[in-house]
Amino acid sequence: MKSWRKGQELAVFIYKNFGTLKDFSFKDQICRAAVSVSDNQAEGFDRGSDKEFLRFLFITRGSNSEVKSMLFLEKNLEYINEHKFEEDISLSEKTGKLINGFISYLMKSIQNNNQKLTMD
Repeated sequence: MKSWRKGQELAVFIYKNFGTLKDFSFKDQICRAAVSVSDNQAEGFDRGSDKEFLRFLFITRGSNSEVKSMLFLEKNLEYINEHKFEEDISLSEKTGKLINGFISYLMKSIQNNNQKLTMD
């Protein structure tokens, strides 16, 4: 899954960027949120149903939104410069687009399957 791979990339990127940050609670929170992006997709996939998977994709989207919010905070706290912020936010936005695309695809698939079941 492209969105899972992008979530992994985001987590590695965040871990590398914040490895030396002395604000341990901030670092811990943004790293946990970044890891959740791919972890929730993996957990949802293994649930065995499209509806459960979709539920976890919405959680995934929330985790990515948390990362984005914290990226704005890191900029406002001057933990990073503008160039680094643009790199970080761009990766999070690309990840979000993939997640949203996957959500749309799965929602359509669920709708089509439900329609087929009720028509028979």
